[in-house]
Amino acid sequence: MNVRELALATLDRVTRDKSYSNIAVDTVIKRENLTGKDRSLFCVLVYGVIEKKITLDYLIDALSSLSPEKIEPSARNLLRMGLYQLRFLDRVPDHAAVSETVNLAPRRTRGFVNAILRSYLRQKETLTLPKKEDGTARYLSVLYSYPEEFCEKLLSDFGEEKAEAILAAFEKTPALTLRVNTLKTSRDALLADFSARGLDATPTENAPHGIRVENATPTEIGLEEGLFFVQDEASQIASAALGARAGDTIYDICACPGSKSFGAALDMENKGCLLSFDLHENKLSLVKKSAERLGITILKTEARDGRDFDDRLLASADRIICDVPCSGFGVVAKKPEIRYKELSSCETLPAIQYDILNNACRYLKPGGTLLYSTCTIFREENEDNVARFLREHPDFSLTPFRVGNLDVPEGQITLLPCDHGTDGFFIAKFTRKESFDDRK
Repeated sequence: MNVRELALATLDRVTRDKSYSNIAVDTVIKRENLTGKDRSLFCVLVYGVIEKKITLDYLIDALSSLSPEKIEPSARNLLRMGLYQLRFLDRVPDHAAVSETVNLAPRRTRGFVNAILRSYLRQKETLTLPKKEDGTARYLSVLYSYPEEFCEKLLSDFGEEKAEAILAAFEKTPALTLRVNTLKTSRDALLADFSARGLDATPTENAPHGIRVENATPTEIGLEEGLFFVQDEASQIASAALGARAGDTIYDICACPGSKSFGAALDMENKGCLLSFDLHENKLSLVKKSAERLGITILKTEARDGRDFDDRLLASADRIICDVPCSGFGVVAKKPEIRYKELSSCETLPAIQYDILNNACRYLKPGGTLLYSTCTIFREENEDNVARFLREHPDFSLTPFRVGNLDVPEGQITLLPCDHGTDGFFIAKFTRKESFDDRK
């Protein structure tokens, strides 16, 4: 199979099975041993079509005389892939995009696919998307390829200007961001090594141990050597805000995939007690494997539900990381399917998050620090949970913090890609007062 055949088969599988695209893509890359330009084109086609599905479907339906439900799913994916190349990929000549796409079509749909693609080429200068005056949510939905309800939610929470800025920032391909393993090296040393190897690497703006690398994958630049691990700058800022120190006792309540546990261990200089909890033992086994690669020896894991209280841990931690399960709407630039989640499917999350936070806070010593974080940008999972927590826990208060040049005097912040160049991410830092009743 050539690269476009592989991309179409992968898109069909993701559409049919509702599987995660990153897993499907990784499986094909390993099975077919894709490298270089083939790997790049394969990834661009699969991820690009998923990201731009709403825009592409708008174009297909505008160009086709068939009603949408009469276009077979595989034919629609093929048209999406062809139109994506014509509209968004300058490096693929129009004639090649059309001929390669038509050649993949079965005989019964070949004429239809050819007609749609050639019709697009004839009309591309006059074919228009919805205008803002036709409805802002509809305009944003088709232009940036997000469901209308998602755009309406953004508009409600952030207003028109900021909502569009967020969507435009999500369009940009994020750089690979690494956290330097300070047990083995320094940021300056790793930057010098990357530079000597011809990599485009720069220090992160605020996270003190972060590096951004353009056009590279972790395995290509030495992940297995244990000199770094992958962690977005937003998550690194949260880790830095925790303020871990050597000798601390720290609990990471929802630890997987482990980056905040690793960051805490490094800031602890691998001295102290670090317990990493998560619901799934199989995920924790990967955390342990990564910790070994990094040379972290203080990390212990235990499978547990963060909503279940463990009285053995009462008032025993100096610091607690509470990075709760969330809708993930802050990381759509890296996980394109997330944008298509129905908002109704996330309605139960704030209550789950609060239950986890409500349990975790009881494990904290007086004077201790509790960090609450999510990788989403909507109030219900962030500020609303914080406000409820403060109402119901007068023994806690928000604590100002500063990481690099990022000053957070209110003790809570929503990081946005358009403002901070990071994932969308929420951080709140609490301190427990010196006197409290732990029997509540």
